[in-house]
Formats: sequence, structure tokens, C-alpha cells
Amino acid sequence: MIGLEKGIVKLAEYDENWQEIFGNEKLELQKILDDKAIDIQHIGSTSIPKSCAKPIIDILIGVKSMKTADGCIKPLIKFGYEFKGGKGIPGGYFFAKSIGEIRTHHLHIITHNSQSQVEHIVFRDYLIHHKEFRRKYCDLKKELAAKFKNDREAYTDAKSDFIEKVVQLALNNREK
Repeated sequence: MIGLEKGIVKLAEYDENWQEIFGNEKLELQKILDDKAIDIQHIGSTSIPKSCAKPIIDILIGVKSMKTADGCIKPLIKFGYEFKGGKGIPGGYFFAKSIGEIRTHHLHIITHNSQSQVEHIVFRDYLIHHKEFRRKYCDLKKELAAKFKNDREAYTDAKSDFIEKVVQLALNNREK
């Protein structure tokens, strides 16, 4: 099951179907975007087994340049994504897909191999491989979801220090 009302923060326990939902969406995105998409990654907590998450599939697409990203806007809108402009990951574009008022997918397009893309991937991978940090992140999200249940922006902002810490740990471990 995926989907959440816009602006609401509600967590769900990990659902193995999230990987399949992402996989199906990735196949469709590859058809729609063809060679414009260099890389399509499942990010966010729905990509991390055994993690709690808002049940919204987060997708990160790496493209050659933001000029290439401009060429992705119309095909994505035609496929059902709403273009939100520069909201989301800095230096990129953000799209949302919904069924009625229920948000099901978040999609970010950024330059392939940019610092932002690398950070999202190393954060995901670090939590996949480090159970104690995955648990701490889930505990933090549960605490923040209770505090900011109707304010998704505040919820997201409140996680940033933890995310930055894990990204630095991941990047430092990668360099060794």
C-alpha cells in the first residue's frame, strides 16, 4: 500500500511491495524518458528494508544536464506527474504523482553524479548496511511524525541534522 494525503506525516512499517512498485515505475520512466535518464534510483525510506517510512515512493533521476531535465518535464506531466519546479532537492526539479488527494510518488531530477545525487545514494546505502543507524532514524522519524503530523515541511527540516551526520559518516567510510 502506498499513498498519503498531501501535507500529512504518517509512517508505515516497511512493505516489501514498495520495491516492486518502484521497479514497475522505473520501467515506465525508462520508456518515457529513454536516453534522457542516465540513472533512476529508489531513494528515501521506502527504499530501505526494515525501515519505517511515509508510504510515498521517492525516485531520483540523474540526467546529463539541467537542459536535459527541461526535456523531461512534458513527458512526465503526460505520464501523470505534477511539475513542482525547484522545490525539493537543491539544483534540481521536483515532481509529485497523486491519485486524487493521495500522494503516491515523489520524483527528483538532478544532474548525474552531482554532490546531491551522491549524498542521497550514500545515505540510503549506509542505512541499509548499518542497522543501528536505521533504527535511530526510524525512532527519530516516529518522534517527529507525532510532533509534526500536519506539517510535512517541519518534519522534513527536523530530520536534516541526522541526515547530514549519516551522509558525512558514509562519505568518510567510502574514502577509506
